[in-house]
Amino acid sequence: MRKLEFASLQVRDLEVSKNFYTNKLGFEALESTNPAACVFKYNDGEASFAIRKPIGDLEGKELGVGASLWFAIDGTIEDLQADLLKTEVVLLGPIQSTPFGKIIIAKDPDGYNITFLQVN
Repeated sequence: MRKLEFASLQVRDLEVSKNFYTNKLGFEALESTNPAACVFKYNDGEASFAIRKPIGDLEGKELGVGASLWFAIDGTIEDLQADLLKTEVVLLGPIQSTPFGKIIIAKDPDGYNITFLQVN
């Protein structure tokens, strides 16, 4: 088995989700020629993950249930929590301690859990 190389989330409204990830969570979008997707940058231009228009019909289907992406952060989880609250991001509870470090979980517009981790 190999490591996970890339993740892509199907979203109902690409522009709403792109705005959420860039303006509220602070991710940087890569320049893209694909109008059906938005890829987010990591480090020196490496792809991190993407959001995309649905591949199939999502009518009546619940997105995000059971899915969570984890992102390690620089800085403290407390500072990130304060920044997220200022931009009115929905947080799923307070900061939590895990065996991996402290986390805070944000809910995206389609119900995906976006977990931020301050590594021990």
